[in-house]
Amino acid sequence: MRQTSDLELLRRFEPVIHYTRGEEFFPIDITHYVETCNLWVKRSGFAEPECLVSIGQLTLDKLAEPWLDTSESVFFLKFADPLTAAELATYKLQASLSRSKFRGVREASRQVQSVTDTFNVLSKDGSDEARRLKLTVPPDPSNVFHAGGGRLARVGYLSRFAHALYQFSLLARGRVPGDAAAAAAITYQNILTEEEEYRYCGRVVRQNGWIVLQYWFLYAFNNWRSGFYGVNDHEADWEMICIYLSEAPNDNIVPEWVAYASHDFSGDDLRRRWDDLELEKIGEHPVIYAGAGSHASYYTAGEYLVELEIPFLTPLARLTDQLQKFWREKLRQFSDEGLQPKGKTGFSIFHLPFVDYARGDGLSIGSEQDKTWATPYIISEPPSWISQYRGLWGIYTQDLLASEDAPAGPMYNRNGTVRRAWYDPLGWAGLDKIPTTFQALERVREQHAALTKRQIELTQMIEEKSHQLTGLGMEAAAVRNHPHLKKVYEARQEEIKILAEEIDQLRAEFAENGAMLEAFDLHARQIERGERGLARAHIRRASTPIPESELKVGRLMETWAAISIGLILISLVGVMFFAPQNYIMGLIAIVTLFIIIESTFRRRLTQLVTRTTITLAMVAALVLIADFFPQLAIICALVAGGYMMWQNLRELWG
Repeated sequence: MRQTSDLELLRRFEPVIHYTRGEEFFPIDITHYVETCNLWVKRSGFAEPECLVSIGQLTLDKLAEPWLDTSESVFFLKFADPLTAAELATYKLQASLSRSKFRGVREASRQVQSVTDTFNVLSKDGSDEARRLKLTVPPDPSNVFHAGGGRLARVGYLSRFAHALYQFSLLARGRVPGDAAAAAAITYQNILTEEEEYRYCGRVVRQNGWIVLQYWFLYAFNNWRSGFYGVNDHEADWEMICIYLSEAPNDNIVPEWVAYASHDFSGDDLRRRWDDLELEKIGEHPVIYAGAGSHASYYTAGEYLVELEIPFLTPLARLTDQLQKFWREKLRQFSDEGLQPKGKTGFSIFHLPFVDYARGDGLSIGSEQDKTWATPYIISEPPSWISQYRGLWGIYTQDLLASEDAPAGPMYNRNGTVRRAWYDPLGWAGLDKIPTTFQALERVREQHAALTKRQIELTQMIEEKSHQLTGLGMEAAAVRNHPHLKKVYEARQEEIKILAEEIDQLRAEFAENGAMLEAFDLHARQIERGERGLARAHIRRASTPIPESELKVGRLMETWAAISIGLILISLVGVMFFAPQNYIMGLIAIVTLFIIIESTFRRRLTQLVTRTTITLAMVAALVLIADFFPQLAIICALVAGGYMMWQNLRELWG
């Protein structure tokens, strides 16, 4: 039978991607992207970055050249220069007019064209014509994003406060300026106008009997922060999914698993089995719901609350998780927020909350969609532009948290190390421990045979050592009553102890292996019947959209969430200024008032009262124990002594 080519496999299973309305960037051809960029280097110290290759002169081959420099130097691409103030104002005005709901169609078109002409004049007269910022197509009025329910209304005070601090930190960190997103959008739109195409890079890896299809998507810009109230902005964005295939005995190719890269998820949590109901498919094409601006991949449409971990607060986050676990498991205090995903106890107050919008109501690319994929760029052996260039694929901002720096290419992390998804795509998704369906029965039988062989060995070892043990026992019994052989007796006793422990371990292993053999027999019969077990048994923490009930947040609650942290700070300053002598009492009163208001808005006042009562009872109990510890110790000792005597006498007289 003819062997299926890599291109045929990639096209057969290539995904369908649904984007959110308002998305401006889609998978771009790498050649077009690189040709639009210039290459820069940032050396150590306070030296300004130096441009090595100008726009229009950079190619994939040139990118792969060995650019020699110091080990501290960082190479990076630059897709578009930020707009000037005039250009940015004109661009925003144009977008506003284009999306206006209050103008007639003809009037809006006339206004948009007028602003477009003005913008193009500004771009032509600019000092850097190489940016090619001429706007040829105005923004689509129907492609408008609306955030919906306030995301801050879905989390508590501490998370909101941490979020405010994070926003302030952007002022001191390296970051992508807001006008860079507009410049990138214009540049990308011009590329689409010249040649509209959507392309991915495809790679096929064969590992441990699996055929792994990797789909790498390059986006010109990640505007999650500036466009969709997310975590970060950065030039260039590499995203990837894997499809895991197995080869049947009749040479048929069968899909078994898929894995989508998605923020803080890893390992088993990344993947879904092909027959999982959560995985949508159009024929043999898995469906991806891409996060707006972030381009993270999700299995179902919706809005996802994403946690950004603060590294130096990780110990406190772990302590909080343990306290929450104690509250639920020991005190039996369950929240009314519904069941959490397995292994997930809720969002930590030491993580920053952001919403990733993956609604799927915008442009769609793929089979039977608005747009289709162009012929992919096949990555067989790593081409030199992947293996040789270890720099960043966009602006290097020197961000202290690195979240605003551009990513490296498909093969490397930002620090130059190789991505695990590249060198170990099975381990990346936790599949390195799982055989293909058509290998499973053979592997079970191999394990069964190995265990059976081990059982025979254990039987022989137990018999031999048991014989040795009885011999030692006879020797110990023979010399027990001879004082001059005391040392021999003690040595035999020690040998008996050690040998008995060895035999006990061998018998325990024999019993455990027996149970394993029974399990292997059952598993083999299940495989022969075609049973594969639960499709989601491997998932510890699943990415799930925010429930509809939480999306329906009242306008008053949204407003309160937006102003609450500011009001708290203003109130604290007010108390400090007008009543400094009562600052502690004022602080307690303010915190109590704000907690009551928040609980009332969330309809959790009863829960607040219950938790407060339990907490006060626990504190009161601890205070009583501390104050009356000697008396309590005496009472406990008397009760324990009386109880033990009563139990012993009951046994004696019973």
